[in-house]
Amino acid sequence: MSDLTTPARTRQRRRRIRRRLLRQTVHGLRGQLRRTRVIVGLATTVGLAGWGSVALNERPPEAAPPQAVELGSGVAGVNDVPRAPVAKPEPAPEPAPPAEESPEPDGETLGSGEASYYGQELAGNRTASGERFDPEGLTAAHRTLPLGSRLRVTNPQTGESVIVRVNDRGPFAADRVVDVSERAARELGMLRAGTARVELELLPKRKG
Repeated sequence: MSDLTTPARTRQRRRRIRRRLLRQTVHGLRGQLRRTRVIVGLATTVGLAGWGSVALNERPPEAAPPQAVELGSGVAGVNDVPRAPVAKPEPAPEPAPPAEESPEPDGETLGSGEASYYGQELAGNRTASGERFDPEGLTAAHRTLPLGSRLRVTNPQTGESVIVRVNDRGPFAADRVVDVSERAARELGMLRAGTARVELELLPKRKG
């Protein structure tokens, strides 16, 4: 009986020792944890207070306000910039009015008759005045008028008239009173027909 009781008691004693050691260990750990919390709390409080004081003591100086720039009437709005003179555009000269041709005065009426024209086939030939015939010139041939005379030739059918200079003799057909250049015939509106009944007026010589 004593053999069986001794091991049981030994086991009980060992369990009591282990429980006591476990309680002591837990108690010690709890105390250490409380001390650690207190130390950490104190350190945190002290650290925050010290950082705040450092932050307050080491605040950077406030930047000086920018100096105001006095504006004026210069080119860039600042007084020390010289103002460039602005050149006023000169007014454009008014165009001269076109010279008005003085109307030709009335001349001496020579009557009417049949007119014809001569053109490219005689270009370059000598006329009675000695000059070369130009189909695009306002010239005419007349039997008796002095060379250099100025004639106003009018086509009553078209209402057109043209002033020509006599530089040749003709026409040689008995029923015609004047031969005009191709250009004059074109302006009189008789180019297609080749002939037309016209009215002649001898204009006075130009002065000068």
